[in-house]
Amino acid sequence: MLRPIRCALIAAALLHASLSFADVVLDGRSATPEIIAGIADGETVRIAPVAMKRVEDAHTVLLEAAQDGQQIYGLTVGVGLNKDRKMVDAQGKLTQEIIDASGRFNVGLIHAHSGSVGPDMDVRTARAAMAARLNAMLDGGAGVQTSIVDTYVQFLNRGVTPAMPSGGSVGEADITILSHVGLAMLGEGDVYYQGRKIPAAEALGAAGITPIKPYGKDALAILSSNAYSAGMAALALNDMGRLLKVSKLVYALSLQAFNGNVSPFLQDTLALRPFPYTIKAGDQLRTLLAGSSIWNHDDKRALQDPLSFRSGVYLLGEEDRMYAETRALLDIQLNSSDDNPGVAVGVTPHSTRAQESRGYVKVNGVTGAVLPSANFEPLPWVLSFEETGLVLAHNSLASAQRIIKLNDPHLTGLSRFLGTDQTVHAFGAMEKPPVALAMENKELAMPVSMDYLPVAGDIEDIATNAPRVVEQVQQQIDNSFTLLGIELIHASQAIDLRKQQQPDFTLSPATAGLYTALRGKVAFLDRDRPLTPDFRAAETLLHSYPG
Repeated sequence: MLRPIRCALIAAALLHASLSFADVVLDGRSATPEIIAGIADGETVRIAPVAMKRVEDAHTVLLEAAQDGQQIYGLTVGVGLNKDRKMVDAQGKLTQEIIDASGRFNVGLIHAHSGSVGPDMDVRTARAAMAARLNAMLDGGAGVQTSIVDTYVQFLNRGVTPAMPSGGSVGEADITILSHVGLAMLGEGDVYYQGRKIPAAEALGAAGITPIKPYGKDALAILSSNAYSAGMAALALNDMGRLLKVSKLVYALSLQAFNGNVSPFLQDTLALRPFPYTIKAGDQLRTLLAGSSIWNHDDKRALQDPLSFRSGVYLLGEEDRMYAETRALLDIQLNSSDDNPGVAVGVTPHSTRAQESRGYVKVNGVTGAVLPSANFEPLPWVLSFEETGLVLAHNSLASAQRIIKLNDPHLTGLSRFLGTDQTVHAFGAMEKPPVALAMENKELAMPVSMDYLPVAGDIEDIATNAPRVVEQVQQQIDNSFTLLGIELIHASQAIDLRKQQQPDFTLSPATAGLYTALRGKVAFLDRDRPLTPDFRAAETLLHSYPG
């Protein structure tokens, strides 16, 4: 469920995108989370000519293999347990009769898979899923007609978004969800268009889009991929990239507010135990804190801080490490084929062994192969997302602890609960919301990729629950922005109180910018007041802060 603040931010982004009409060029090789997020937010797309040529060649290879008499999953034979059923006999000349039979099979395949559960996903997520699938198709492995690619482009550029249920995928290709894209492209089912949910046929007519006529492997390519999970994953990593920046700033601000010790992230300290990302985080923290009075001698400064402060460089470093590793794996997912079978273009057999040379063809100077695969398996990046969830939970618990420590006069030398002579309770009760958020993030970090049962006649007997894994990480990211906003408010209050004690207290320029931005939205707590609006304002600030 999207949080109200997040919905407002998305609405603003979509409005901005609708006014800017930026073009994104997709080539099947260089999509990033930022590119997918941009398309999700309303940017239009163009296809690189080299990528469209790759699509054409792959479709040629697919049809040649079918006419060569090869059994091709989802084309000449059925899918799943029905792979033993001959659906279309394409051996020999590809006649109109065979094309029509293939078309009926394709439409039936879309119909048979269009059954999911739960509320419709929001338009932004649906656009991300379509963008992810479109870019992967440009790799060529799908073997679709170029008209299918054109229809994806038209849907994205003309604002036609299939109404897709958000539940029903176990994470071994999101087949029962993505099938609704094919349904809408046939002119069936519902779509979102110009702010309304209407029948697809009506929207296609209004937008000037011709319904698709799928044949060959078109239907299987539309419905059988992990594009829903991957699209959501791209949006999550796009958000996490911003989170990494503000999490270091908030930590640095809190450390100054606490009058903490910089020794744990000094260059020579970290060189004693040189974990690469910890060292990088130390470099960043020293830069962020340059110019702060925290570097000056202070007899009141503790030699050893609580671990939520002292180990911050490790926690932040691990957040960076998991982001980098997960992003690298998702880049592969976004820019390659997860099709089964996959169509490889420009390849020849590596040996004459029967099993290694089957599936290869050559036609009109184009070589390639149609290869049964397990490339729909998203486990590498799903496991990385789960580990990312663990790191986010560790950082959330530490943030909550830092808030509690900032409220403790025995540790800070400041007033109890950061109050004034005019407050009754100040931040005394405000330790509960951050702890609740940290506990939720801890719960969301529990692995779910192994929670599955065999389906499809015991053929599909493993799964990953990829959509649920990504949903949990996205919720953790959203919670983390809220949690860091609360920490930012506490840290800023402590800074103001410390300035009253120490007139020469100085923030580093890098963190002073965030402090000043916060004070432009949230005033110093001189008297007790409802803090919910302040928490929301701080969260909104962190979502948009340049970092």
